Parts: sequence; C-alpha cells; structure tokens
Amino acid sequence: MDLEERVVALERRVAELESAGPPAPPVEEGDFWALDALKAQHPVTRDADGAVLFTGAVRVPTGHRYEWQYGRLTESLFEDDWSEAADSFAALGSPVRLRLLREILTGTHTAAELAALDDIGTTGQIYHHLRQLTGAGWLHSTGRGRYEVPAGRVVPLLVMLSAARP
Repeated sequence: MDLEERVVALERRVAELESAGPPAPPVEEGDFWALDALKAQHPVTRDADGAVLFTGAVRVPTGHRYEWQYGRLTESLFEDDWSEAADSFAALGSPVRLRLLREILTGTHTAAELAALDDIGTTGQIYHHLRQLTGAGWLHSTGRGRYEVPAGRVVPLLVMLSAARP
C-alpha cells in the first residue's frame, strides 16, 4: 500500500471513530457470548464472510412470552434485493404506527380500543395505519376488529427498535 492509500485509509478510520458517538461501555469477560457462539458456527475467514444473528427471549406487558432466533449468512444478505424490505421499513416509519404496535403489544387489541386513545387519529386514519402494518406483516387480524403482533415478529420488532437507538 502506498503512502496515499494509507493516508486515505487513516482518514476514513478517523472519520468513522469521530462519528461513532460516545464511547461504548467497557467490555467484560463473557459479554459477547452470543457473538462468540456465532463466530464458532460461522467464522469470518478468507473464504467465509460470517453471519448475522438476532435473538431474544422476552415477556411483554400482557404476560405473553416469546423466544425467537434468526440468522443469515452474510453472503446471502449481500445477494438479496434490499429494496424488498422497503415496505416493511416504511410501515414502521410512522410514529402513530409505532404507537399502535406498542399499544397492541401491551394489551389494547381492538380497533375500538385503539380509537379511544388520545392523539392517535380518527377511526379512518387508525384503520389506514392498521392496514399498512397488516400488509407489511407487523400485525394480523384475529377477527372482529381485533389485532395482534404475530409471535414471529415480536422479537424482530424489538430488535429493530433497539437498533434504531443512538
């Protein structure tokens, strides 16, 4: 690597470090047990690109418990058409929709109950948001105007909320 390439690489690293925000808390022995297990299964080597994994074991305010895990090989993620995720992300791109999801996860399940909440919008607006969330798979209707977050979407939703935090 010549001097110019090295300077460019250093400038890039400095920019990454400066934009990273506050320093992470210190890492203790055993803090990365999930990462260590993932790397044992799918190491990042000269011939392998590794993998990503998200998992969770949660109890929501209604008392329901969910355990879920999902992983993908890095190679397959880069081969995917990322634009196919746009509708799912767009459905979460509204503060009202995020509030609806939170309310449903905490026990408010019917459209009538949701319409009675303050600052949520008109009945028509609520149904519009519920259709968007249902169409993207974040909700499903269980009949009679009742909605639930599908079990397989609870942990991914919480992961996305966690990932969106600075």
